[in-house]
Amino acid sequence: MKTFQSWNVLVKKRNAVFEGVKCGFKMNQIRFMGVICTVMLFIVYRTTNYQYLKTEMETKFHPFVTVKDHRLHYGKLKGLPRGIMQARSDLELRPLWSSNSQAKASVTTNKNLLAMPVGIKQKDNVDDVVQKFLAANFSIILFHYDGKVDGWWDLGWGEKAIHIVAHNQTKWWFAKRFLHPDIVSIYDYIFLWDEDLGVEHFDPIRYLEIVRTEGLEISQPALDPNSTEIHHRITIRARKKRFHRRVYDLRGKTKCSNASEGPPCTGFVEGMAPVFSRSAWYCAWHLIQNDLVHGWGVDMKLGYCAQGDRSKKVGVVDSEYIVHKGIQSLGGSGHPTMRTTVKRHGASSFDLRTEIRRQSTWELKVFKERWNQSVEEDKNWVDPFLKYQRRSRLQKRQDN
Repeated sequence: MKTFQSWNVLVKKRNAVFEGVKCGFKMNQIRFMGVICTVMLFIVYRTTNYQYLKTEMETKFHPFVTVKDHRLHYGKLKGLPRGIMQARSDLELRPLWSSNSQAKASVTTNKNLLAMPVGIKQKDNVDDVVQKFLAANFSIILFHYDGKVDGWWDLGWGEKAIHIVAHNQTKWWFAKRFLHPDIVSIYDYIFLWDEDLGVEHFDPIRYLEIVRTEGLEISQPALDPNSTEIHHRITIRARKKRFHRRVYDLRGKTKCSNASEGPPCTGFVEGMAPVFSRSAWYCAWHLIQNDLVHGWGVDMKLGYCAQGDRSKKVGVVDSEYIVHKGIQSLGGSGHPTMRTTVKRHGASSFDLRTEIRRQSTWELKVFKERWNQSVEEDKNWVDPFLKYQRRSRLQKRQDN
């Protein structure tokens, strides 16, 4: 019996030693793992911090390009010290002389831009528009498609605007060449408007207050129902609304209902009076085709530049609305009921408006083909709105 108790004691001692060794091993293992985790966290922290500081330094001098692109540009600029580089510009006029010019040298007062194609025949209407925008502290750039710049100097604001001349060119042609995102990056919003818009019921300051409050990256003022030309029902003013993002209409070829998830039922503005945020314009400028000058088809794809869900980031402002007068002045007489004909050498006369319409239709076809081909070729591109559509359907199911 005593022998059995002694053996039992020995077994217990052995187990105690074994447990102690095992516990010590576990403690050492835990300490080792702790050291490893600490080292890994330190490495991750240093790497992340390094990448952050590097990105900050690179984007500081060129905030609208990727790091990779910036390295390429900086390679060409390596002869300059970083601090002297300025990657942004604006369209403000700078005085040649002024008693306090040094104090104002680096101050930019205008934070929004109005750009319009203009002809001398629409001078009175353009005058009304520009005066409203100047009162709201906008920079103004006028694209003269008829070449008649001298006829504008008698206006009180004539010398306050930037004037660019190119005969018989469209708004999109001018915008592609003179509104590069780096040039206009100082501006919060870019208004790219036609010249035949009535602004009696429009205030730029109140308009931008709504756009900012509602988070609209791409927008347009609603059209008065009495406008001469209305192409899409979503652009018509809703009298009792401040703004709207979609339209419901079961008439006609295009039917818009709750199930409609794209333009022209939602996420759509027309090309006559679009307003872009800085980020949206950076995208839209790249969408504009250099050789397709009429811009047909671009409006249906602008939602891809909305910096998010187009059904939320694109909208029409109702409380600040305009009148579309529908004056076909480019390539025409400047009057909607008259035609301009031109005689070719050795050929019969032809209607310029008809030729412009044919060209526009052809460009629309080409733009659609380019979009479809680009989507097919870019294997890494995923349509962002498929995600929003799936999310919307799931939300509707949950609500039901």
